Amino acid sequence: MNSSFWRVPTLTVLATLLAVAGSVQGTEAGNWQGFVSLTPVYQGNADLDRGGDFSVGGAILRGGVAKDLGGGNRAGVTLTYDYLGYSFSNSGAFGRVEPWGIVQRYGVSAPLSFEVGDGWSVGVVPSVDWFKENGADTGDSLTWGATLSGSRRFEGGNRLGFGVGVFDGIEKTSVFPFLVVDWRFGDRWRLINPLPSGPTGPAGLELDYRFDGGWTAGVGVAYRVLRFRLNETGPTRNGVGEESGVPVFVRVTRNFTDQMALHLYGGVVAGGKLRVENSSGHKLSEEDFDPAPLVGATFVGRF
Repeated sequence: MNSSFWRVPTLTVLATLLAVAGSVQGTEAGNWQGFVSLTPVYQGNADLDRGGDFSVGGAILRGGVAKDLGGGNRAGVTLTYDYLGYSFSNSGAFGRVEPWGIVQRYGVSAPLSFEVGDGWSVGVVPSVDWFKENGADTGDSLTWGATLSGSRRFEGGNRLGFGVGVFDGIEKTSVFPFLVVDWRFGDRWRLINPLPSGPTGPAGLELDYRFDGGWTAGVGVAYRVLRFRLNETGPTRNGVGEESGVPVFVRVTRNFTDQMALHLYGGVVAGGKLRVENSSGHKLSEEDFDPAPLVGATFVGRF
């Protein structure tokens, strides 16, 4: 089995934050509300330590429904689809061949949250995902698990929480902690987790400032890992590919209405690594890459 260490946490922490922090807005008890987000993203050329370079372009799609059950309780379903196209040039660390090409991910999760008294909420998010290069075996690309979190709401709507995720899949079992943060400093400053559906993923912190006229801006740092099954006819048959790094970014947001917003991103991915493992999850090669420019735009709509 194997474990997708970034994209699964991305979806599940996304859903946890939506459920526990109540970021799906505007629902009334008993009514379902839909949401959708689309993020085109491009990570520019980055030099590899042992020669060559690579870049990545693609899109991240999220959609689903959420329902207020009353009494501070929520339930929902979130679907996800990611498309990432990798392009390599003379990659010395991988025998001057492309270690992988087009990678796709499909997933579904079911976020649930419950108020348990004295300002505390508990959230649980089971999920199933398939993350693989084109031509990889779907059955060998499965990752499944759940996150469990608890958070407390303080005066002024501020919230702090802690959670843990456990996932099994792609030749690895992962157990990881995470924070839930939504804390305001006055009327304009706010410390939060990054936008879950954005190009950085939510595993980090972001400091935001709210301007007049529906504009906000933020600066943040996150950590992400993408782990996926390689195809059955490539240079590492049925192996495992992984990209990890630390996105450092600036975000500018225009809120058109309470239900519609556009987020623009620019930054770099620092501390990046590419890794190839065999079909049993044992390392075959690993390569550092230089800071890579990152740009993206996320449109979010609720209906």
